[in-house]
Amino acid sequence: MELKNLNGRKVRELLVYPDYTDRELSGKLTGGNYSEGLASISAVLKQGGHDVKLLHLLYLHTEEEFKAKLKAMGEFDIIGFSIRTTAFPDCKEYIKWAKEVMPDALIACGSYHCTLAPEEVIAVDGVDVITIGDGEYAALELCDKMTAGEDYTNILSMWFKLPDGTIKKNEVAPLFEDLDRLPIPDFELFDYDNLDSVKVGTAIVMMSRGCRYNCTYCGNSQFRNVYPNKKIYSRFRSPQNGILYLKTLLAKHPQIKVINFRDAIFNMIPEWFDEFIDLYTKEIHLPFTGNIRFDILTEDTVRRMKEAGCYTIDMGLESGDQEMRFKYLKRYMTDEMIINCSKWFHKYGIAQLTYNIIGLPYEDKYRALKTIKLNAKAGADRVIPNIFYPYPGTKLYDIAKEGGFLPETISPDARVPLVQPQFPEHEVLYLQAYFAHFVRRYKWAYAMPEWLGKPYEKWLDHRATGKYVPYKALVKLHDGYAVCRNFAKNMLIEHLPKVYMKLRMLKHRKKAKA
Repeated sequence: MELKNLNGRKVRELLVYPDYTDRELSGKLTGGNYSEGLASISAVLKQGGHDVKLLHLLYLHTEEEFKAKLKAMGEFDIIGFSIRTTAFPDCKEYIKWAKEVMPDALIACGSYHCTLAPEEVIAVDGVDVITIGDGEYAALELCDKMTAGEDYTNILSMWFKLPDGTIKKNEVAPLFEDLDRLPIPDFELFDYDNLDSVKVGTAIVMMSRGCRYNCTYCGNSQFRNVYPNKKIYSRFRSPQNGILYLKTLLAKHPQIKVINFRDAIFNMIPEWFDEFIDLYTKEIHLPFTGNIRFDILTEDTVRRMKEAGCYTIDMGLESGDQEMRFKYLKRYMTDEMIINCSKWFHKYGIAQLTYNIIGLPYEDKYRALKTIKLNAKAGADRVIPNIFYPYPGTKLYDIAKEGGFLPETISPDARVPLVQPQFPEHEVLYLQAYFAHFVRRYKWAYAMPEWLGKPYEKWLDHRATGKYVPYKALVKLHDGYAVCRNFAKNMLIEHLPKVYMKLRMLKHRKKAKA
């Protein structure tokens, strides 16, 4: 890597955002997801006078497609890749192609995988620099020093690949506590009005960074540990600045009718939450949703959320097996706590969505069935079952590796990353595919008189875990259904977004009254 001197000219940077999970998808022209991290980096760099553009990759690109789009974007001094773990294999190809198109551009990488596995990313051919942890002000310092023609290889939080092939590993900069220091994100970095959520009148926003909890499957525990001042890892914008953020967004995009708070845990700091909810009720009062934890919830919080406009809430149930939650996930919530908290949402007319994990280390179909049953007992209105992915650096990654469940290389096309003899892939895929179906049926069983409900529950148990269930055939059947369902959903979002939004709100409203 040769040091670059721009002789006073401001930097031209391209941010590359691989934004897809379905590698079979192709040719999508609009949509995609908002990234708060990229919007924040862009806002800081533009505030410093630098030029920033976005190459938003909505599907897996071929070499020809990627190179053509890159050339059409213009000339750049820095090409920065946002790398999440599951996109890393594709990013290695994109980096190679980017270097071939613009050999003089500095290739920079950041985001989750660079923090979790920095050695792996910096070793990739073509990568010149990586950022570990928060990147806004490290990126600004890099751009400013390139403009001034100064040596930039000592910037904190960055590793550099030097001309002799050695790696300059700078220490990670301390976290800054005051998020109000950040400018309002650069929403216009994106084709904002054509994002998937915005097409249906919903804005994805974040008021905070980090999480104070230590769930073993989540990268946050590892992210926290890279900083010298890890105690302030969990931070929120001030309530007043959070309202300014929302007002700025709504002024630019008045079609927004729903706010989706994507903070790790929206009620993580109760004092902040109480003040923010009061301001939100008075000054915004749009329908909203967010992610809440069971074990720090009170009934009064639920009531105030409803008054502020909350219509549905997201909660991480994760596993219905209490031993799994305690021993492997480090989530110390009892079944009774989860069920009791859920009653508050039904009481105040807020629909409840739960996140669940299937395919955990040492799990089998019987333990996974407990997750289905706990959702039914809690009366979850909507469920999202995710298949466990082992993120490097996390405790559950180490547990999976020590158990011998982790293959040497996880294929980017793998649907079930772990290889577990007691929970083979076809059983994991089956329980994920029919998760919502079984939750509904078990709800029926628990609502019936015991003399009828108990036999029905046993019949459902057999359908879920029986020896002669045709798991593979049923997975294929559901795959075909999912293709048709997703096509219909995407058509509604693309061509009849108002109809889609009305149906979605009606669905939540109906369930909340149930």
